[in-house]
Formats: sequence, structure tokens, C-alpha cells
Amino acid sequence: MGQESFKIVLLPGDGIGPEVIRAARHVIELAAAEAGISLSFEEHVFGGAATDETGFPLPEETLNACLRSDGILLGAVGGPQWDVCAREERPEYGLLALRKALGSYANLRPVTVPDFLADASPLRPSVVAGTDMLIVRELIGGIYFGEPRGRASDSAYNTLRYSKPEIARIAQVAFEWARRRNGSVVSIDKSNVLEVSILWRDVVSEIHQQAYSDVELSHMYVDNAAMQIVMNPRQFDVLLTGNMFGDILSDLTSTLVGSLGMLPSACLGGTVGLFEPVHGSAPDIAGMDKANPIGAIVSSAMLFEELNQPELATRIRRAVEQALLDGYRTADMLAEDSTEVGTKEMTNVIANRLSEVAA
Repeated sequence: MGQESFKIVLLPGDGIGPEVIRAARHVIELAAAEAGISLSFEEHVFGGAATDETGFPLPEETLNACLRSDGILLGAVGGPQWDVCAREERPEYGLLALRKALGSYANLRPVTVPDFLADASPLRPSVVAGTDMLIVRELIGGIYFGEPRGRASDSAYNTLRYSKPEIARIAQVAFEWARRRNGSVVSIDKSNVLEVSILWRDVVSEIHQQAYSDVELSHMYVDNAAMQIVMNPRQFDVLLTGNMFGDILSDLTSTLVGSLGMLPSACLGGTVGLFEPVHGSAPDIAGMDKANPIGAIVSSAMLFEELNQPELATRIRRAVEQALLDGYRTADMLAEDSTEVGTKEMTNVIANRLSEVAA
């Protein structure tokens, strides 16, 4: 049997993106080598850095490389210097365009708060400890992509639009993940106000009745969901939601663990998966060795799961967990009796733990 081999495209992006991507690459290269897996890397410009270099945040060369790869690791995009750019030149537009080109209609954001990290949360440890939820967000439809859209001198408009097939396929993703987890889906909508949400609720219920009656399904308005996430996050297993609501709620849930720097995400559904930490580009700490690399490193674990390498993914996660259990923290996650380290040292600590943990 030949050696497993994968081509990974790295998109460092902007701000702290290059730092956390370097960290993730270091860890996965070491982990893969120890597992007898061969990785090849291509690094391409993307986001604001690409706008500066080429005038467009998603150059054709970058997109073509992504489409040829086995997986994509993205750092972060954006920064205040590009806020004045035209819409097509802004880093966020490049990210939306990449997701659309990849066909990545499902965004997965796991949010876990182990007991030993509960003290870092802005909420009471007794509220968040033991949280283990997965947000399944529809990613390439809804108001971010709906047409028509436009702006006049004194008004602007966007279109919130979903079709039955778009809702059905993301619902199937949520139900399938619930079967792998704890068997419960809460579908988030605003069906008391929005016609689109009425369709959303009807289609989700239909898919449930047709093929997933073994999974528990309930529905919740988005405003109540936001309150419940803060009051009792442990009640949730899988949350299913549309693009805009998912954007807002996933950022809310990411604060439960105490730092945006801790959490990963995956954008799936097309032929190539896109994996990225949920944090932004944090330009105020870029280049200062202060960024938390864990979100990017754990995103790479999600990548290996998608590549059918679950043992490698588990090993990476256990190395991260062991580093945290040993008390190492970047500045965003400091706790009593913890040891503060920078980006590079945290990366090295995690890399060193790889040889100590069993998959």
C-alpha cells in the first residue's frame, strides 16, 4: 500500500492570518510525518493582501489552486485599510466568492467548553462548563447572496431568498451530524415575521418526517435562541440555521469558551473543503507574537477528518488539550496559575505534545 499523500493550499490572508497558518502548518507537518502521511503545500495570496497585489481579493490563480487541492487552510481576512475599497475589492467579498466557487454550502462550527476552560468564559463557569454544540449554517444562500440588491442615493435594499432545495440539503447535513452526536436538532428561524422562515420551517419539518424521525427536532425563533445560548448553552446539540442568523449566532457562541482564537470551522459541501479559525484578522496584534494559534490548529484537525484521517485529527486535538491542561495560555486565555506564552511558543508546546498523546 502506498503512502497517503495530500495537497494542501494555504491562504494566510491578512493581519494575524500568516502567523496562525504558520503555526498550523508546523503542527500538521510534524503530525503527518509521524503518521506516515505525505503533505505538499501551496501558499497563495488572498483577501486584502491579494487586493493590494492584484486589485482583487480572490485572484484566478488562487482559486484554481484551491480547486485542484485536497483541502484549504485559511488564516483570516480583512482590516480597516480595505474598508474604503469598492465592494468587489474588499477582502470579505473574496471570502464570499471563494465559498460560492467551491460550492461550500455548509458551515460547521463546533463549540465545546471543557471544565478546565470554563473559568475563561465571560459567563459563569457553572453555566458554560460541559457545553458541546455544533452550529450548521447555510453558507451560500440567503440575504448575503440574494438578488436583486442595490443602493440609491438615499436608500438601499437586499433580498432574503431561499429555495426548497437549498433548505433541504443543509437540513440533511444537520440531521446527519445529529445522528453522529446526541440526536437532537434545533432549527432557528423567524417564521413569525418572515415568509422565507415559514418556508424554512416547513421544509426542515418535511425532511425530518421523511428520513430523520429518529432525530429529535424542535424549532426556535432566532431572538430566543440568542438568549438561550447565553442562559443555558448546554441544552443544545446541533443548531441548524440560515446564513445571516448563523453568522450572528456562531459568533455569539464562540464567546462561550472565552476567546474567538480557540474555535475552528469547516466549510463543506463542494469537492474541496475550506477550513479556518473563526477569529478575525486582529490587525492590532498582527506581527507581535500574541495571536492564539489554536483555532487554526484545530481547524486543521477538521481538515484531516474530512480527508478520512480521523486518528490524525484526534491526535492533534489531544495535543492541544494536553497543552492547555498543562497550563499554557496565550494572552487572550490567561487564567489563574496559567503560563503565558506567545504564538510561537504555544505552537511549539502543542507540537511537542504530539509525541506524548496516543490517537
